[in-house]
Amino acid sequence: MDEATLQFYRSNAEAYAGREITSRQARLTAFLALLPPAATILELGCGAGGDTAEMLARGFDVRATDGSPEMAEVASKRLGRPVETLLFHELDEVEAFDGIWANACLLHVPRDQLATVLSLIWRALKPSGVFFASYKEGDADGRDTLSRYYNYPSQDWLRATYAEAGNWNALSIERGEVRGFDHKMAPMLFVVAQKKR
Repeated sequence: MDEATLQFYRSNAEAYAGREITSRQARLTAFLALLPPAATILELGCGAGGDTAEMLARGFDVRATDGSPEMAEVASKRLGRPVETLLFHELDEVEAFDGIWANACLLHVPRDQLATVLSLIWRALKPSGVFFASYKEGDADGRDTLSRYYNYPSQDWLRATYAEAGNWNALSIERGEVRGFDHKMAPMLFVVAQKKR
């Protein structure tokens, strides 16, 4: 993870946690519909824990994590349960999760490291497990006005990177837009992939 980006979330955990984003509700609902009841879910980059709370309320077994200890603490207070600090490259489980939810976090992984991180995610999924991630669309990496690093992938680049990371039964990419912490609208790519049996 880029150090300046991680430092941004460490320094702005409370302010970032104050945002309530409802636009992803439909995508979360669609993701959960692909999983068996009470499925085991790993959440990467849980932020303030809003998605975690929704998944728990629907009866799923969620392991919430965030790369920032400060953000994990904010989420832990909100949820009334421990939230782990976990950097993506530290993921070492094998076939442990029915689903992995990574909303707006893998977009900060340096381009040359994304295939490796995706391979760790692939390994951690059970056969036929489902994986959601979202990225800000672009054609070259760079920083936003808040100095956060983004990998800004294209659809073709993402498809090739996912293929390098593991074997998938299915991989779909949808386009959309979201308003970021910087109050700017950004084009997004929403990826749902299912691990091969």
